[in-house]
Amino acid sequence: MTKTTAVKRRLIENQKRIQERIEKACARAHRDPSEVRLVAVAKYVELDVIRQALDLGILDIGESRAQQLNQRAGMVHEFIERKSVLSGRREMAARPRWHMVGHLQRNKIKLVVPWVELIHSVDNLRLAEELHDQATKVGRVVDVLLQVNTSGEKSKFGVAVGAVPHLAEHFSEWSGVRLCGLMTMAPAEVSPVELRLYFERLRDIFEDLRGERVAGSHFKELSMGMSSDFETAVESGATIVRIGSLLFEGLTGAAATPAAAGGDV
Repeated sequence: MTKTTAVKRRLIENQKRIQERIEKACARAHRDPSEVRLVAVAKYVELDVIRQALDLGILDIGESRAQQLNQRAGMVHEFIERKSVLSGRREMAARPRWHMVGHLQRNKIKLVVPWVELIHSVDNLRLAEELHDQATKVGRVVDVLLQVNTSGEKSKFGVAVGAVPHLAEHFSEWSGVRLCGLMTMAPAEVSPVELRLYFERLRDIFEDLRGERVAGSHFKELSMGMSSDFETAVESGATIVRIGSLLFEGLTGAAATPAAAGGDV
């Protein structure tokens, strides 16, 4: 068995187990599993593993560092274009959808705007405004999520729960960014009751904003849940789960490192 075959087989097995758990969580919550999207957080895996994931149709790829997203996106897209030319195909293979799931500094905005499908971690108005400015310069509209600190933990990024409606109202001022939902990251060690509370709190804020028509028609996403807690997140209404370690478990280049900065390991 070649290395490529072994990687793909492991990815298929891991993805299947995750999907089964998502389906069971959806059944408990009386939800349709098609409502939940898996973002593969690839920050600790080799580039070749990402390519194998893409071949299997895992197209939503998350990165937590702007420099790494910029570098990997450039290399992957160049590889796809070169492969298309060499194969003589007129239609290019499906391109990945890049997600910025970690904390984004304003001086790194230029690195991600050309590539990113969705930024999960907008946590202040100045960042949103500068994203608008840069997106406008390159003729893009960037989809973003507002990161909310539902636990109140000082070490976590995100806006305070009480500030969310006020901040959300400002997004209508900027044509270069589109507010598509909310994101949160639960503390690493909490009781199941607390964990559910933090996720349900975000869902309640989300529903309030939709009910009050504070956000527009694109406001549909709830990004919450990682490898250790995604089932509770799905039961609480998550439409996006950010999973790394479970998906890439057992693969060369995967690192068993604690989750950080909004993504997953």
